[in-house]
Amino acid sequence: MDNETKAYLREQFGIPGWIIELTQASESKLSEVFQRLDDIGAYNQYKVLSAFQECRIQDLHFGWNTGYGYDDPGRAALEKLYATVFGAQAALVRPTIVSGTHALASVYFGILRPGDELMYCSGRPYDTMETIIGLGEAGQGSLNEFGITYRCVDVTEEGDIDIPAVVEAISPATRMVCIQRAAGYSFRQPVGIDRIREWAAACKAKKPDVLCMVDNCYGEFTDRLEPTDAGVDIMAGSLIKNPGGGLALSGGYIAGREDLVRQVSYRVTSPGIGGECGLTFGQSRSMFQGLFLAPNVVCGAMKGAALCAAVFQALGYEVCPLPESQNRDVIQAVLMGDATAASTFCEGVQSASPVDAHILPIAWDMPGYEDPVIMAAGAFVQGSSIELSADGPMREPYIAYFQGGLTYEHARFGVMKTVSHLQHKGIIDPR
Repeated sequence: MDNETKAYLREQFGIPGWIIELTQASESKLSEVFQRLDDIGAYNQYKVLSAFQECRIQDLHFGWNTGYGYDDPGRAALEKLYATVFGAQAALVRPTIVSGTHALASVYFGILRPGDELMYCSGRPYDTMETIIGLGEAGQGSLNEFGITYRCVDVTEEGDIDIPAVVEAISPATRMVCIQRAAGYSFRQPVGIDRIREWAAACKAKKPDVLCMVDNCYGEFTDRLEPTDAGVDIMAGSLIKNPGGGLALSGGYIAGREDLVRQVSYRVTSPGIGGECGLTFGQSRSMFQGLFLAPNVVCGAMKGAALCAAVFQALGYEVCPLPESQNRDVIQAVLMGDATAASTFCEGVQSASPVDAHILPIAWDMPGYEDPVIMAAGAFVQGSSIELSADGPMREPYIAYFQGGLTYEHARFGVMKTVSHLQHKGIIDPR
């Protein structure tokens, strides 16, 4: 930052000088980390560009049909494009998949049958998944109510996938093994591609017909390869996270083996129809353009997360992953220690937003969550976590999860504004 920018931050936004200097010093220490992330971003940008050209994307693909949506060229081209980018045989990409949770539920209900076992290999899943599995309130049509059993294998003390324990736990009933790539509301590192490859190979060696599935939310374009490049049968994610590039208004995707994607499509629509119907409701252009921009947006968000880690580590907070971690996605966890500090952190992020910056976020009982959750998201797309945002459940040890930023500069501002807000509330002392 030059002196004019620093002066503007002080005068226009009231950012104390010590916070600006701490941020700039943290950036200097992260120069090698930033270069590595820039290299990943550049590789993925060229990979996506190559896929666009290979799939011969053209202006006619930005239109859309009405009614049933038969023979929609844009929808077909978008799904071919996703499959190409992700190294998969097929993909299902629909704006009517309302969230990552919906995409994952479609995979489980589309593929698993009564008597099958679903095994989570990355510890306790995200809160919303517990209701789908059947660990929450009964009577909602969970997997358990359809006779599909569930087993969970905890991660190691270091937060890593315990591959020997997973292999030992696989039984004749185990139909699908799953990794949640992101930490969710835990305090561990995301699972890297090399570890996913090792896990998938070990599971297949134990039971060749077991299906390896990855919840890829927050993981797209954070490495040069995707789980489907590394031996995974099927994966799913959300378009208002990484692959939508901040432009997709809604939606989710499933990518993987063609036969499995077809099975899931029968769940998303109905048996006999599958992926042959379904409108894009005029979203085609934003979904194409969002995917094209996604590698650069994700790169900036990862750099923002690393900066958040470095700044809060310097302030004495425990962070995960560490600033220099090789395994990183767009989320940065900061252990705040109490409810007031966690809420204040999220208030700071909200105040850094371009939309609803004047709104005070409060924790509330969100559908699908065990505890009240506070969410700061002054975003152009409601709930978009590739835009600058923060959230966390109101439970011990009170972790705040910082993520996103359509530009690195905005993510950096979010870090500075959050520290400034914590100082203003007396939680952090001036340095």
